[in-house]
Amino acid sequence: MGVLNGMRVVESSAFVAVPLAGMTLAQMGAEVIRFDLPTGGMDATRWPIAPNGQSLFWAGMNKGKRSIAIDVKTPRGREIAQEIICAPGDDAGLFITNLATPGWTDHATLAARRADLVSVTLRGDRHGRPAVDYTVNPAVGFPMATGPEGSTDPVAHALPAWDAIAGGLVVSGLLAAERHRLRHGTGQAVDLTLKDVAAAMLGHLGIIAEHALTGQTRGRAGNSLYGAYGQDFQCADGRRVMVIGLTARQWQNLLKVTGLSEPMAALATALGADFRDEGARWHARHAITAILSPWFAARSVADFAESFDRAGVTWSEFRSFSQAIEEDPDLSPDNPIFSQIDQPGLGRFLVPGTPFGFSGHERETVTPAPLLGQHTEAVLADVARLPDHEIAELFDQGIVTQPGREALRRAS
Repeated sequence: MGVLNGMRVVESSAFVAVPLAGMTLAQMGAEVIRFDLPTGGMDATRWPIAPNGQSLFWAGMNKGKRSIAIDVKTPRGREIAQEIICAPGDDAGLFITNLATPGWTDHATLAARRADLVSVTLRGDRHGRPAVDYTVNPAVGFPMATGPEGSTDPVAHALPAWDAIAGGLVVSGLLAAERHRLRHGTGQAVDLTLKDVAAAMLGHLGIIAEHALTGQTRGRAGNSLYGAYGQDFQCADGRRVMVIGLTARQWQNLLKVTGLSEPMAALATALGADFRDEGARWHARHAITAILSPWFAARSVADFAESFDRAGVTWSEFRSFSQAIEEDPDLSPDNPIFSQIDQPGLGRFLVPGTPFGFSGHERETVTPAPLLGQHTEAVLADVARLPDHEIAELFDQGIVTQPGREALRRAS
């Protein structure tokens, strides 16, 4: 049983952050019910897609959840959705969304049904404008500090970092508000915007203060580690590695195993620098790299990988996604967070469970994502408490749908 066993969370979402939050909660044992339109909604065909056209994104972001396919564009569909969100129970009445709609999924409307409702709403920005990771990131400046040193073109990153961080914060906000409800009996609306997540991190990392106190903007440094020493190197076998000398210990381990302590000491003397200071290593990064580059260029990765690990050097090899999946044991069943599962409609492949390890709970078995609407009838009966004849009418009217029996048999 997961650490959140017994908790019920309802999710109305699309894109990355809130689906990620719901999946995180589900993989810690919560019952997470997501609303889906009978036609599938925005994420049903989102890339990446499998050769058969089905969405791998959907399968990845909805593991362990229950899906009810309901037409919330109809008055009765919206009413049932509200009943599910506000269903009774001490561990229910928890709602996460980035699709809040005034008049039916805003907090005030839902709280009129259940006063102690806890809702977490993720919005684009504080002005009510839409935003996604790929608009927020340019707005706060990171693409202008990313890329080769001396270049002028912005470089957007492939990782939706603000979405990933926001997903974790949706979980944190929900659990914090739920704890408050347990102690005081009151619900509340938790509001979060994607741009504020990025803006806050800009301040947390010292970048806002850096600008305020120096009047300067941070420039590009390529693959160098800002403020210390870290650099990528081409090796004799054509492979490329990243080597880090952030702390004094990391720096000394690197010099010891490469045998370059004396040349580096001579460089420090010539520059009047103390390389025990990470800032000094940053300022001298080009000269330091000039000493280290020939060492790597004369060796293949196999020549030094074992000695680097034995000496405690902080380093890694650059890989493509496919290379990482094929070569790294941390991306294999050797790692207990991963399992091979059969995803209905897609096939068998490796999927991650929760990265958390709780000492008081066994690691949860990874559960596939549901078929669209797979749990419609069960949720209507068990959560909305609708009688059988009304459920049948909803199916007849097309307000709700569910896959056929054969598809459900294969899914189970």
